[in-house]
Amino acid sequence: MLVFVISMVPLIELRGAIPVAVGMNLGLPEWLVLIIAIIGNVVPVPIIYFFARKFLEWGAKRKWKPLKQFCNFCLKKGTKAGDKLLKKAGDYGTYFALFLFVAIPLPGTGAWTGTLAASILNLNFKKTVIAITAGVLVAGLIMLLVSLGLFKWML
Repeated sequence: MLVFVISMVPLIELRGAIPVAVGMNLGLPEWLVLIIAIIGNVVPVPIIYFFARKFLEWGAKRKWKPLKQFCNFCLKKGTKAGDKLLKKAGDYGTYFALFLFVAIPLPGTGAWTGTLAASILNLNFKKTVIAITAGVLVAGLIMLLVSLGLFKWML
């Protein structure tokens, strides 16, 4: 349960859950830790996707100036960046970029951020979920290998 919950937390996600599980030696096989972390990390994706843009659109119509300005800024910036990305990368290049963004386990990248971006850019839901799930799988494998010390020779 701990691995699942940590995997759902923004910014921490499975990048933190897998090392915690391996470091605490919870008695779970590594393959099970990986599966639980992936599922926990992907569960919030549809919720974020469907509600992030709706929240920004709602906030852009509010009277409270700071909220309105923030939401308008995000929507305008997201639309502009999305149009630019689609022109440069094309349809599949955009989803490949999203996959890479989620797959590389660095701070600030991951399922939450990738889904927020996809929602703001109004990307296709099914393709977004596939790209993000694939990215989470790769990030999970990388984090598991690092947590097990299989990259010690690189340090």
